[in-house]
Amino acid sequence: MESILPLLEAAQKAANSVRSLPDADKQALLRDLAVRLEADNALIIAENKKDLDQMPDSDPKKDRLLLNAARIQALADSLRDIAALPDPAGQTLSEKRLDNGLLVRKQSVPLGVVGVIYESRPNVTVDVAALCIRSGNACVLRGGTDAFHTNACLVGIIKAALQKAGVNPDAVQLLPTDRALIAELLTAVRYVDIIIPRGSQQLIDYVRANSRVPVIETGAGVCHTYVEKTADLEKAGRIVTNAKVSRPSVCNALDTVLVDRSVAGAFLPLLAPSLAAYNVEIFADTEAYDILAGASYPLLQHAQPDDFGREFLDFKCSVKVVGGADEALDHIRRYSSKHSEAIVSNDAALSERFLNEVDAAAVYVNASTRFTDGGVFGLGAEIGISTQKLHARGPFALEKLVTEKWVVYGDGQVR
Repeated sequence: MESILPLLEAAQKAANSVRSLPDADKQALLRDLAVRLEADNALIIAENKKDLDQMPDSDPKKDRLLLNAARIQALADSLRDIAALPDPAGQTLSEKRLDNGLLVRKQSVPLGVVGVIYESRPNVTVDVAALCIRSGNACVLRGGTDAFHTNACLVGIIKAALQKAGVNPDAVQLLPTDRALIAELLTAVRYVDIIIPRGSQQLIDYVRANSRVPVIETGAGVCHTYVEKTADLEKAGRIVTNAKVSRPSVCNALDTVLVDRSVAGAFLPLLAPSLAAYNVEIFADTEAYDILAGASYPLLQHAQPDDFGREFLDFKCSVKVVGGADEALDHIRRYSSKHSEAIVSNDAALSERFLNEVDAAAVYVNASTRFTDGGVFGLGAEIGISTQKLHARGPFALEKLVTEKWVVYGDGQVR
């Protein structure tokens, strides 16, 4: 394809078809889509296998790419959750009558056409389409080549559901994976209202540097857990292990453990067996290395400077011993991607200080960073985790897929 502008123009024209759909019909559409995903389970898995077969088992992105029966069922359940949420568009945000008789109302309206660029994760295809439909938006989806067959299958199912509901199926567009066409998407200010990159830091940086369309950044997560000297070490071990191994390829997984010097000698040998059970490779600073070597940790490396501030997306993490809260906070301030950060502590005052001082979209006390998720937070699903501060921060979900419009009723007033 030489140009994607015809696809973008078609999405813009189709946006009104979604915007004007009654609330009950949007809910019914998403419930129908959930049934279709369940019915087409075998087809989706077969198309997904075509993509999986082209990716080596050693690639940490393979887990992101996988759609099995349980994950497809989770997508269907998520669609029903989204359908049950209130429509964020068409809400009256404020209303007042001026002295001159004008009635001035501020109301929420859909963004219009939402463009999303993402890698590997075919679940994003369903999540984005569902959130956009529910909020009255059209969307254009640019997935990666590694998920081409899966994404094409899913978009076909979505378009069939749109067609049945009487909605222009161009409201959900799957764009070609040719990288040469990305620049056209990023400069399509006439047709696309917002661009959301979801993936590696490299992808996000490229979109931010080259887009003329407004950008909301999501995806990259360099997440720390600080084990403070008053922590319950058994609890800390469970939290750190969960944050690292439950699903290491996602953005809310732990990357760096910071442990207070006064408890490092007790905590790291306690932590070692649970990480070793998952073959987690540890990149440790000098103090942590000596403690873990003494505990005979099998997969141990000396940390290099770039192992801190690194998003591993794999069964790997870095460990650093710190001399107290000030040093831990300084380290997080320097290396955090402002995604999700955690402290394990029994010091209530220090925990509150951590919550107040750490600049991140989600901050935790005595819990795993793996909870940063739109579905978990009761938002139905998410487009991604926004790490910036304008418009949306944290799970970027249904409630943020709207903007504002001023509506003014008069009776001949002039100024």
